[in-house]
Amino acid sequence: MQVIYEYAFNMTEQDIAYRSLCPLSTALDLIGDKWSLLIVRDMCLSKNKYGDFLNSPEGIPSNILASRLKQLEASGIIEKIPYQQKPIRYAYFLTGKGADLLPALQQLGLWAYKYVPGAMEPPSAFMEARPEDFVKAKEGNDPG
Repeated sequence: MQVIYEYAFNMTEQDIAYRSLCPLSTALDLIGDKWSLLIVRDMCLSKNKYGDFLNSPEGIPSNILASRLKQLEASGIIEKIPYQQKPIRYAYFLTGKGADLLPALQQLGLWAYKYVPGAMEPPSAFMEARPEDFVKAKEGNDPG
Protein backbone atom coordinates (compact mmCIF):
# COMPACT_ATOMS: atom_id res chain seq x y z
CA MET A 1 0.00 0.00 0.00
CA GLN A 2 1.50 3.31 -1.07
CA VAL A 3 -0.04 6.41 0.47
CA ILE A 4 1.56 9.78 -0.05
CA TYR A 5 1.92 11.83 3.14
CA GLU A 6 3.44 15.24 3.52
CA TYR A 7 5.34 15.43 6.78
CA ALA A 8 4.69 19.12 7.17
CA PHE A 9 3.62 20.38 10.57
CA ASN A 10 0.25 21.45 9.17
CA MET A 11 -0.54 18.30 7.18
CA THR A 12 -4.29 17.72 6.82
CA GLU A 13 -6.44 14.84 5.68
CA GLN A 14 -6.76 16.59 2.31
CA ASP A 15 -3.00 16.02 1.78
CA ILE A 16 -3.57 12.27 1.51
CA ALA A 17 -3.73 10.80 -1.99
CA TYR A 18 -6.47 8.15 -1.91
CA ARG A 19 -6.21 5.14 -4.20
CA SER A 20 -9.94 5.24 -4.88
CA LEU A 21 -13.12 6.54 -3.27
CA CYS A 22 -14.20 3.09 -2.09
CA PRO A 23 -15.02 3.52 1.62
CA LEU A 24 -12.89 0.52 2.67
CA SER A 25 -10.00 1.65 0.49
CA THR A 26 -10.05 5.19 1.88
CA ALA A 27 -10.24 3.87 5.45
CA LEU A 28 -7.24 1.64 4.78
CA ASP A 29 -5.36 4.59 3.27
CA LEU A 30 -5.84 6.39 6.61
CA ILE A 31 -5.39 3.58 9.14
CA GLY A 32 -4.42 0.44 7.23
CA ASP A 33 -0.71 0.32 8.04
CA LYS A 34 0.50 -2.15 10.66
CA TRP A 35 0.83 0.45 13.46
CA SER A 36 -2.04 2.96 13.41
CA LEU A 37 -4.75 0.73 14.82
CA LEU A 38 -2.38 -0.50 17.53
CA ILE A 39 -1.87 3.12 18.62
CA VAL A 40 -5.65 3.60 18.68
CA ARG A 41 -5.96 0.33 20.64
CA ASP A 42 -3.42 1.59 23.16
CA MET A 43 -5.41 4.79 23.60
CA CYS A 44 -8.49 2.64 24.26
CA LEU A 45 -6.40 0.93 26.97
CA SER A 46 -5.67 4.29 28.68
CA LYS A 47 -2.24 4.91 27.19
CA ASN A 48 -1.76 8.52 26.11
CA LYS A 49 1.92 9.44 26.23
CA TYR A 50 4.71 8.81 23.75
CA GLY A 51 6.59 6.53 26.15
CA ASP A 52 3.41 4.51 26.80
CA PHE A 53 3.16 3.69 23.09
CA LEU A 54 6.87 2.83 22.85
CA ASN A 55 6.45 0.35 25.71
CA SER A 56 3.69 -1.63 24.00
CA PRO A 57 4.62 -5.27 23.38
CA GLU A 58 4.69 -4.89 19.58
CA GLY A 59 7.77 -2.65 19.81
CA ILE A 60 6.98 0.22 17.47
CA PRO A 61 10.18 2.06 16.44
CA SER A 62 10.27 5.67 17.67
CA ASN A 63 10.54 7.18 14.17
CA ILE A 64 7.49 5.22 13.00
CA LEU A 65 5.57 6.20 16.14
CA ALA A 66 6.28 9.90 15.59
CA SER A 67 5.17 9.61 11.95
CA ARG A 68 1.97 7.72 12.78
CA LEU A 69 1.00 10.15 15.55
CA LYS A 70 1.35 13.03 13.06
CA GLN A 71 -0.71 11.17 10.47
CA LEU A 72 -3.43 10.25 12.95
CA GLU A 73 -3.60 13.84 14.18
CA ALA A 74 -3.73 15.23 10.64
CA SER A 75 -6.56 12.80 9.86
CA GLY A 76 -8.55 14.02 12.88
CA ILE A 77 -8.39 10.64 14.62
CA ILE A 78 -6.36 11.87 17.60
CA GLU A 79 -5.46 15.19 19.13
CA LYS A 80 -2.50 16.18 21.24
CA ILE A 81 -2.58 18.32 24.34
CA PRO A 82 0.59 19.67 25.96
CA TYR A 83 1.13 18.51 29.52
CA GLN A 84 4.65 19.93 29.96
CA GLN A 85 6.19 23.12 28.56
CA LYS A 86 9.98 22.77 28.96
CA PRO A 87 10.64 20.63 27.08
CA ILE A 88 7.21 20.50 25.48
CA ARG A 89 5.56 17.12 25.78
CA TYR A 90 2.15 15.99 24.68
CA ALA A 91 -0.56 13.59 25.74
CA TYR A 92 -2.61 12.09 22.92
CA PHE A 93 -6.35 11.48 22.98
CA LEU A 94 -8.91 10.03 20.62
CA THR A 95 -11.29 12.46 18.98
CA GLY A 96 -14.90 11.43 18.38
CA LYS A 97 -13.78 10.29 14.93
CA GLY A 98 -11.04 8.16 16.47
CA ALA A 99 -13.26 6.75 19.22
CA ASP A 100 -15.70 5.61 16.54
CA LEU A 101 -13.05 3.09 15.44
CA LEU A 102 -13.60 1.12 18.67
CA PRO A 103 -16.37 -1.19 17.35
CA ALA A 104 -14.19 -2.11 14.37
CA LEU A 105 -11.26 -2.86 16.71
CA GLN A 106 -13.50 -4.95 18.95
CA GLN A 107 -14.72 -6.98 15.98
CA LEU A 108 -11.16 -7.47 14.68
CA GLY A 109 -10.15 -8.68 18.13
CA LEU A 110 -13.02 -11.17 18.25
CA TRP A 111 -12.25 -12.34 14.73
CA ALA A 112 -8.59 -12.98 15.59
CA TYR A 113 -9.52 -14.77 18.81
CA LYS A 114 -11.83 -17.05 16.83
CA TYR A 115 -9.59 -17.74 13.83
CA VAL A 116 -5.95 -17.18 14.81
CA PRO A 117 -4.51 -20.07 16.83
CA GLY A 118 -3.04 -18.81 20.10
CA ALA A 119 -4.54 -15.32 19.90
CA MET A 120 -5.55 -14.14 23.33
CA GLU A 121 -9.13 -13.28 24.20
CA PRO A 122 -9.76 -9.53 24.07
CA PRO A 123 -9.97 -8.07 27.61
CA SER A 124 -13.54 -7.73 28.84
CA ALA A 125 -13.05 -4.05 29.72
CA PHE A 126 -12.00 -3.41 26.11
CA MET A 127 -14.95 -5.36 24.73
CA GLU A 128 -17.45 -3.61 27.01
CA ALA A 129 -16.18 -0.11 26.23
CA ARG A 130 -18.14 2.29 24.04
CA PRO A 131 -16.77 5.07 21.81
CA GLU A 132 -18.27 7.79 24.00
CA ASP A 133 -16.26 6.48 26.97
CA PHE A 134 -13.05 7.76 25.38
CA VAL A 135 -14.30 11.19 24.42
CA LYS A 136 -15.64 11.69 27.97
CA ALA A 137 -12.42 10.29 29.45
CA LYS A 138 -10.38 12.94 27.63
CA GLU A 139 -12.60 15.76 28.85
CA GLY A 140 -11.98 14.80 32.48
CA ASN A 141 -8.38 13.70 32.10
CA ASP A 142 -5.45 15.71 33.37
CA PRO A 143 -2.69 14.69 30.94
CA GLY A 144 0.06 15.53 33.43
